[in-house]
Amino acid sequence: MRGYFAVGVDGISKPMNLGNLMRIANAFGASFFFTINARVKLSDAQSDTSRTEGAIPLYAYRGADEFRLPSGCRLVGVEITDDAVELPRFRHPMRAAYVFGAERMSLSPQVLARCEFVVKIPTRFSINVGMAGAIVLYDRLISTGGYGSRPIAPGGAPPEIPPQHKWGAPIIRSRK
Repeated sequence: MRGYFAVGVDGISKPMNLGNLMRIANAFGASFFFTINARVKLSDAQSDTSRTEGAIPLYAYRGADEFRLPSGCRLVGVEITDDAVELPRFRHPMRAAYVFGAERMSLSPQVLARCEFVVKIPTRFSINVGMAGAIVLYDRLISTGGYGSRPIAPGGAPPEIPPQHKWGAPIIRSRK
């Protein structure tokens, strides 16, 4: 799969939720993880049993003003707003950073203003930040991971998976 993605959270205050989101990001193959205005330290995230801090870079920003992304990386806010795109209708950027709001709070106005896209999970009410992370990253995986379309019939035959690309010998063209 081409591209990369990162996961972060704005204003998190519960170590268990931070660890859960870090573990989910690591499990889905995030390139890095970040916090903005966290009220808990990354080292307090004891529920991260995958030890994300040893697997991918972790960045802690004090506020939205010092937050930085790599060139070409597009910030996607995950938030319930009137103008947010529902996740099933969203095309994920190839280079993206997903930022989630903290418990019982929304993304800060400063972070929300920096988002190029805002998506929402079409649920009846707000869900846990770790669960939201898992849903968004699974959606990214199935929509950008080369899985193809699903079978038409329930439990139908598995969709055809394209073969992995194999590099052949170089083609050398001679000039005549």
